[in-house]
Amino acid sequence: MPSSCLCDTFDIEAQGGDPAAPDPAATDTLAPAEAPAPAETPAAADTTPVAPQPGANIQAHDTPGFDESQAPDTKTDLTGLFTEKPQSGEVAVGENINFVAKVNAASLLKKPTIKWFKGKWMDLASKSGKNLQLKELYDRNSKVYTFEMQIIAAKPSFAGAYRCEVSSRDKFDSCNFDLTVHGGLMASGSGLPCPPVSSFCASASKSQVKSEPDEDVWEILQKAPASEYEKIAFQYGITDLRGMLKRLKKMKKEEKKSEAFLKKLDPAYQVEKGHKMKLCIEVANEDVDVKWLKNGQEIQSTGRYIFESVGNKRYLTINHCSLSDDATYTCVVGDEKCTTELFVKEPPVTITSHLEDQMVMKGERVELECEVSEEGATVKWEKDGVELTRDESFKYRFKKDGRKHVLIINEATKEDCGHYTVKTNGGESMAELMVSEKELEVYQNIADLTVKAKDEAVFKCEVSDETVKGIWYKNGVEVKADARTNITHIGRIHKLTIDDVKPEDQGDYTFVPEGYAFNLSAKLNFLEVKIDYVPRQDPPKIHLDCMGHTADSTIVVVAGNKLRLDVPITGDPAPTVVWTKGEKVKLLVFLSKGDGRLHVESTKGHCIFTIEGADKQDEGLYSVIVRNPAGEDKADINVKVVDPPSAPRILSVGEDSCVVQWDPPKSDGGNPIIGYVLERKKKKSYRWMRLNFDPYTDTTYEAKRMTEGVEYEMRVYAVNAIGMSCHSAASQPFIPVAPTSEPVGLCVDDISDTTVSLKWRTPEHLGSSELDGYGVEYCKEGSDEWVPAFEGLTERTSVIIRDLPTGEKMQFRVRAYNTAGPSAPTSLAQAVTIREIMQKPKIWIPRILRQTLIKKVEETINLVIPFQGKPRPVITWSKDGEHLNPKQVSVRNSDTDTILFIRKSERKDSGKYEVKLQIENVEDTASISIQIVDLPGSPEKLKIMDVWGFNVALEWKPPKDNGNCEITGYMVQKADKKTMEWYTVYELYRRTNCVVADLIMGNEYIFRIYAVNMVGLSLEPCFSADSAYIQKTGFEYKPPIYKEHDFSEAPKFTHPLVSRSVIAGYNATLSCSVRGIPKPKVTWYKNKMDISNEAKYRMFSRQGVLTLEIRKPCSFDGGVYMCKAVNASGEDAVECKLEIRRKYP
Repeated sequence: MPSSCLCDTFDIEAQGGDPAAPDPAATDTLAPAEAPAPAETPAAADTTPVAPQPGANIQAHDTPGFDESQAPDTKTDLTGLFTEKPQSGEVAVGENINFVAKVNAASLLKKPTIKWFKGKWMDLASKSGKNLQLKELYDRNSKVYTFEMQIIAAKPSFAGAYRCEVSSRDKFDSCNFDLTVHGGLMASGSGLPCPPVSSFCASASKSQVKSEPDEDVWEILQKAPASEYEKIAFQYGITDLRGMLKRLKKMKKEEKKSEAFLKKLDPAYQVEKGHKMKLCIEVANEDVDVKWLKNGQEIQSTGRYIFESVGNKRYLTINHCSLSDDATYTCVVGDEKCTTELFVKEPPVTITSHLEDQMVMKGERVELECEVSEEGATVKWEKDGVELTRDESFKYRFKKDGRKHVLIINEATKEDCGHYTVKTNGGESMAELMVSEKELEVYQNIADLTVKAKDEAVFKCEVSDETVKGIWYKNGVEVKADARTNITHIGRIHKLTIDDVKPEDQGDYTFVPEGYAFNLSAKLNFLEVKIDYVPRQDPPKIHLDCMGHTADSTIVVVAGNKLRLDVPITGDPAPTVVWTKGEKVKLLVFLSKGDGRLHVESTKGHCIFTIEGADKQDEGLYSVIVRNPAGEDKADINVKVVDPPSAPRILSVGEDSCVVQWDPPKSDGGNPIIGYVLERKKKKSYRWMRLNFDPYTDTTYEAKRMTEGVEYEMRVYAVNAIGMSCHSAASQPFIPVAPTSEPVGLCVDDISDTTVSLKWRTPEHLGSSELDGYGVEYCKEGSDEWVPAFEGLTERTSVIIRDLPTGEKMQFRVRAYNTAGPSAPTSLAQAVTIREIMQKPKIWIPRILRQTLIKKVEETINLVIPFQGKPRPVITWSKDGEHLNPKQVSVRNSDTDTILFIRKSERKDSGKYEVKLQIENVEDTASISIQIVDLPGSPEKLKIMDVWGFNVALEWKPPKDNGNCEITGYMVQKADKKTMEWYTVYELYRRTNCVVADLIMGNEYIFRIYAVNMVGLSLEPCFSADSAYIQKTGFEYKPPIYKEHDFSEAPKFTHPLVSRSVIAGYNATLSCSVRGIPKPKVTWYKNKMDISNEAKYRMFSRQGVLTLEIRKPCSFDGGVYMCKAVNASGEDAVECKLEIRRKYP
């Protein structure tokens, strides 16, 4: 299964190989400096490891007290490349840890290649970042390569099983090690870190994840055609499909009937990773002992494996199942056994970060990004329900980066609009993409300027697109930047600045946006000022802004925006400035009181007044007064604050739309409102998407193209000639949902004098909202007054309406209800008359009862006889013309059937049973024959009629009691009086006389016979009264005396092991044959290490043929395998070399 992301944060989770089951072939070699002491006291072995100090850089090492069952094998590998292998380690959250591997390259022809993996296959080479560093060093003197993996600021999710692989040409080696992170929140009993809470809180607005009941993957694969296997593997997260199909083929073989087992294991079981599994069998003998095997190796009782014995039931409980528990389990009772396959299913891949709705302009690049719970997971992308693939033009690109998956559209077009869905085997997420044509809006036009010599002239405009470039022209000639002319483009604002204005700068200036067929124009007027030296003071003068405003101009500001009044002034000496509002209230008073929103600033030639975040109370008439000794000047400025519209209200919702309404703003800012702009977003999203680009004039709007069942919010802007207001408050969240379609198939199921029974089927379209129930109404024919049949709603699809007036014609209808309200009603085609209809009685005898029903003694008889008839008929049962005995036979009747029940049948229950239905003078009868059978009695009067040669003639009479069924044959058996061991001569003999031949001369025989019928053998046989002696021929044979021969023989292999080369991932077998007397003891070795108790290997011995099965070998299972046979007369051994080739070269 895929793992989680390890891009920049190294946020990984345990996956693939389980630390509880390391591969026995992957062996580690301890460096001399790290070898344990020869003797270690028990106290030292049980010492709890001390947590490292914060900030420490920890080297992986053997930890005292580490559970050996959870650690990889550290025995010496004779064929390995490592001179030092990385060791399992522990680290606290936030600490650093290093893993070091060393390889001696003196004997290698080329530089070794190393790979670090987490779990089974997740390569960490591309995951280097701030949490993971991979280093490589080379010592030229010793020719030793040192490879280091450093984990920085460990997190609980880093814990798990790791693997290091090194290869050089045809040489290969690998080792496993584990990382334990202390201090993180751990899942109960699993050893895995708990995922973040947010990963389990995916909003309905992001994904529609259906909760389905657990399904048996084995059963699905058994029923599915071969063409569906790949699809099922993706849906249920199966990573080893080929292995599962091999095991499935074995499961389909039928097992023979067992005498030791009353109930065997099912062919296969499946369990979620981390959950508990309980296997149960029933044995015939309560005192018998059973053995449990895993992959052919006996299981020992531990904390994870628990054996229980309750009566004749035997249980094996496996706690906290991991991937190592995915194996073949066998229960052995004496010489019999039953086998099952346990499939450990990893959790489904869920979507932790969902897709977001996007609105882009035509030609822009689009990236739809999501994040899943496991790294390397397989996902599917769909557009409007159609799967996306890489086409020839590379229209779509799929990017995978750890847990992140990105769909890239290079140049969006109108055809790319639609709903995009990403799917995993554990959920899906949907987002909408809207592509709009580029329409450039002018937020601020350039204005005419009148400036004096040596002043600065600034032309400024603002457009809607930040990426749009433009060209400035003067009198039709392009303006180039120079020492006095500066052209800037910052975001959406374009500026043309001319310093030290001269008369030749006067003219018409134009700004032309690139790619658009319009321009913005303004005129620069040069103001000539003649300066004469007058030895007197200049009175102050206010020059209102050069955009053409007069002294009584009105400045409009949107509520929440900054208000900045920049007033040019002149005067010598520099005048003092006083700002007032309304009734001559000095604004400096507000400043002195610490109002942080107001700022007054005076510079040479300018006085600036600023209000941060203007609101309605800032509206009014502002006056600016400038004074100096030569006089004073005054100007009034009217400020108007435009309110945003009120929060929109949701009037109604549909399947993919809603109707929204709002109130106009209280103030239009001095300019009439020309329209509104609306935006929407998903409740859990942060991105607002505009619904209209042109101002919408009405205050009621229908928003469409929403996703049913997803929660949304709306907000609105007001637009006038000045610009857009700030947005309103968001509306209350709402979910687009439509009523269901009408129920279907409404019909009358039954009718009586006062009741009607109706039934129907669920609507064909339910939508995303759950069905609350159904409402049933009725009215008299010709009336429009519909009356509810009952209070509230019913969840059932059938109902009985009672207390109706007899003889009236009534009409009925049904509605389905959900959160959106009632559906359209479905009605009966015509009115129904409330009156019970006479129906002739009729008995429907099931096909199986149309012939004699045969049951064994003490078996249960349960006969269900359906019938029809109205009103309810009178039902009478009889047997052979007599009434039934209520102590032996029970009868239960209903409106539609009658049941005859006998708990323990007896021979006397055989006979002909009659059932009779009667409605007034009309009746119907039916008969059923029942035959109760039992074991037959013993045959009678077995006689020996004649003895000649080696033959005996027998004759007998049939039993008096045939068990109430035909005698199908007899079993004839003989026994020598010396041994009294019985042997069957004839198993199913039809006649009542026979000849027993091929008897042994000189022996005396007795005989017995059993009667056989369809139930079985008679309880007691019939024995012959006399015995038959086979006479000798007249001479006595004396056998020669031989000296007892010594058959003992030392073991010798008659067929050796053969070296093999196999492909990784497919089961491999090694076979040889041996002979020896007595039977030798056989032991298997890998690289001279005993592997008899390793779970990965299964050993078989049949008639001297020895087989070693290696289950799903991987690259580090290669090596030298040896088979050794030993008995009292000697020993012998053979060996071979096993090479593992990679699955994909």
